[in-house]
Amino acid sequence: MKRKLQNITDKLWAFSAIFLILVLWQTVSSLGMIDSFLLPSPIDVGKAFIEEFPELMGHSVVTLSEAFLGLALGIFLGFVMAVLMDHFEVLYKAFYPILVLTQTVPTVAIAPLLVLWFGYEMMPKIILIVITTFFPIAVGLLNGFRSVDADGVNLMRAMGAGRWQIFRFIKLPAALSQFFSGLRISASYAVVGAVISEWLGGFSGLGVYMTRVRKAFAFDKMFAVIFLVSFISLLLMKGVDLLQKKCMPWEDLKEDE
Repeated sequence: MKRKLQNITDKLWAFSAIFLILVLWQTVSSLGMIDSFLLPSPIDVGKAFIEEFPELMGHSVVTLSEAFLGLALGIFLGFVMAVLMDHFEVLYKAFYPILVLTQTVPTVAIAPLLVLWFGYEMMPKIILIVITTFFPIAVGLLNGFRSVDADGVNLMRAMGAGRWQIFRFIKLPAALSQFFSGLRISASYAVVGAVISEWLGGFSGLGVYMTRVRKAFAFDKMFAVIFLVSFISLLLMKGVDLLQKKCMPWEDLKEDE
């Protein structure tokens, strides 16, 4: 009961802060302190969202398809890399620096090359999403695997357990928490990565829509897309939280103690 009350209080503070920002924004726009075409009011953004809702939903389907497919491949690639680098020290020493190096290159710099190599279809967008999502998964899992209690591993070996059994019953459960932390980040990266890749070319998607309305100086529609992308990212992160609770029910028991 106390934990639920604390959660409600935390949410109230968050909603209060958001409400205050919207009120200040509306006040600045209503007083004409900034030209409305540069900073449309929240009411104008809401009207634009309602007017453009059918078209936004159509573009959202394309963006989410790219995001989910890229995220799924990123999870698979990150999981495989983490398992291999954990099992083989040579692979860890050889590829971990390269893994880190891939994250130092801005995605905006990679995207034009992918478009030149693979065209304007879905392929370059999915590749860009994989590049941005696999790193948090791989690093989170790898750190989880390597943070396992050595005494527990030695005990399993003394009882005759093989590598697969140690991985299944010791390493994987221990790494789940860090895996979901990385998945939460990757889920938001997937949507943002899809939108960024669509900026550089394509036929549909929220990024393509943003490019069109920006060229038309329709900033009310631009803000509507920004809020939609943020809302989708929050929904995906919430979905990861629910999935974590299903896969790790013992975490709730720890918090209740």
